[in-house]
Amino acid sequence: MNASRTARERVRAELTREITEIARRQLATEGAAGLSLRAVAREMGMVSSAIYRYFPSRDDLLTALIVDGYNAIGEAVERADADCARDDHAARWLAVCRAVREWALGHPHEYALLYGSPVPGYQAPQDTVGPAIRDTIVYGAIISDAYRTGALDRPNGFPQPSPSFTADADRLREVVMPEVPDDVVARAITAWTGVFGMVNFELFGQFDNVIYDRAALFDHHVLCLGRLIGLPDPAEPRTTA
Repeated sequence: MNASRTARERVRAELTREITEIARRQLATEGAAGLSLRAVAREMGMVSSAIYRYFPSRDDLLTALIVDGYNAIGEAVERADADCARDDHAARWLAVCRAVREWALGHPHEYALLYGSPVPGYQAPQDTVGPAIRDTIVYGAIISDAYRTGALDRPNGFPQPSPSFTADADRLREVVMPEVPDDVVARAITAWTGVFGMVNFELFGQFDNVIYDRAALFDHHVLCLGRLIGLPDPAEPRTTA
């Protein structure tokens, strides 16, 4: 690779980074539906035709933001899990759930792009799938590890999932929860969606003027969901952030 090509690639990478940073600011002021390549070009002092060399369409720019967002929350979850003892499955569960909440509170507009209302007219390409399941892979590994080592204490009184769920559970076992039986998979999905539901309520204002110690309530919610899966309380002391 010659030096001039390397320099051009560095310039392109820097301009791409600047474009996506401006686009993230647009998310905060205009929302995903209002994202505009022309507006980004104006802010950069670039003619509108030039920006299309970096992102051929608004949807390409949206995809880049979505992939970056999924990778960022995935990295946060992976770091949180890596900091925990491998055999303390409940502490790992609490840590990754906290990581989701903390990332969401620190990046509310990016979180809304990922988990809020769909952007009208936008169809996410296959490129987004791998980044989108990074956090789910970590979560699934926690459940699989706990099940494999006998750490799950199945709660009583919950109905079994419908037999038709087995096909869906098979797909999940193949990707994120190997060997985990249908009933645990079903309760694990309930728990994971419950985490995001709690984050959504906090982030999108449903707790305003109602819940003030939201970190403590979130931890309680996560521990209850952990019991639903069959996890014990974590060995670490409960702390809130």
